[in-house]
Amino acid sequence: MESLDANFPVRHRKVTLESKGNKTEIVICSYEDHILVIATQIGAMGTILHARKEEGMSVEPTFSVSVIFGKRDEPMLIATARRLIEHISSIVPSKPLVLSLGLRDHSSETLKEIVATVIENRLW
Repeated sequence: MESLDANFPVRHRKVTLESKGNKTEIVICSYEDHILVIATQIGAMGTILHARKEEGMSVEPTFSVSVIFGKRDEPMLIATARRLIEHISSIVPSKPLVLSLGLRDHSSETLKEIVATVIENRLW
């Protein structure tokens, strides 16, 4: 189920997916200066991460991911943010990502489904 609300002042999209018996609600917002993605199975924000492409002279792009709030010992959450910022920066290099993950299930399979759903419904 997907909706796009033209009346809301920020371009956004809402998507719901079912993963391993958990209903996951995803909201993707495209602000002028950043992308916000909220994915929740618990009706709350959960862990909030900030990811951006580092500007530099290096041929290979470098990415920075940090936990702003929440679980700092979950490498899969950091990997999820990194996968998304790598994709976003290949299209809009200067937009950082704020990612909120409020999940019951932190399995690799669920996180891959969330990444795929966000990319499929992207607003960048």
